[in-house]
Amino acid sequence: MNKLFEYTSVFAPYIESYIHEKELQGYKATQLKWILLEFDKFFAKASKTDLFISSEDIKAWAATRTIDKPNTLYRKYCAMAKFCRYMCLLGYECYIPTRPKKRGSNYTPTIFTNEQMKGIFNVCDNMVMKEHHAQSIMFIIPALFRVLYSTGIRVSEALSILNKDVDFDRKVIILNDTKNRCQRLAPVNESLEYVLRQYIYHRNKIPVYGIAHPNSTLFVSTTGKSCSRRTVLTYFHRIIEACGIPRRCDQRGPMVHEIRHSAAVHALVKLTQKGLDIYTSLPLLAAFMGHKKVRDTENYVRLTQEIYPDIINMNAEVLNQVYSCFLTNLKQNYENRCD
Repeated sequence: MNKLFEYTSVFAPYIESYIHEKELQGYKATQLKWILLEFDKFFAKASKTDLFISSEDIKAWAATRTIDKPNTLYRKYCAMAKFCRYMCLLGYECYIPTRPKKRGSNYTPTIFTNEQMKGIFNVCDNMVMKEHHAQSIMFIIPALFRVLYSTGIRVSEALSILNKDVDFDRKVIILNDTKNRCQRLAPVNESLEYVLRQYIYHRNKIPVYGIAHPNSTLFVSTTGKSCSRRTVLTYFHRIIEACGIPRRCDQRGPMVHEIRHSAAVHALVKLTQKGLDIYTSLPLLAAFMGHKKVRDTENYVRLTQEIYPDIINMNAEVLNQVYSCFLTNLKQNYENRCD
């Protein structure tokens, strides 16, 4: 066990075995380790000696979490409930806490227009380093943002891509480190393939041992090290400022993740313009975005309706034609039966 995660309470061996079991199932347990470490420290401080978690213990712990945001508290309750179930399966009866009601987010993402995306790419291509930085990631930005927009993947997924994951023969990028813990394929079109080949060609000239090794990270700094999301976000804010795209008053957005939202909406618009019904397109978009359930993709329909109201009119015209043909056929069948 990592020294960061040293569990000392009476539940320590059970926490460690629970985490080990989750890792064997293929789960990324980093967040779980931090949450259970918090519980472990609470039980150790309370000098708890019996292997039983009561409702009073849960209430006492919850009383210490006054600064946690609702969604953070929800995740912690979920983790605690699952651990208590695990203890019950081992024969130690524990109280299984009820998860608090999860609050819906009122965050409305920024959807960049096609012209704004062109402006973002143009700024990426013309960035100039004003002073020398040994660990700069500037040279990955044009390729990285094009990957995010073309494939609709998350920035964390993009930064975890290895060299061996890029398969130009099959024209896909294999994503192993995903949010839903399911391997999936991101398509690589002709223009993205050109960008990636060009990026890899110049990246391999960096005098760092193993930079082109199959198990090395695709997007790296000039020292060959992996890039952080925070650094990418810093560059992104500079880029949107140069594009004249305003930030909200709370300074939270736009975020890099909104390139993914924009890619989804633009893909949905393109499918609809080709004649597909907007709701018929959802399973295709869900597969493209890597969602487990189609309902996770439904929010993009609302965003598309708000930004491209003409799309709804197109769907109405298609449906009217379908129903018109259906009613005509129904009427003819009825008349034939009468005859």
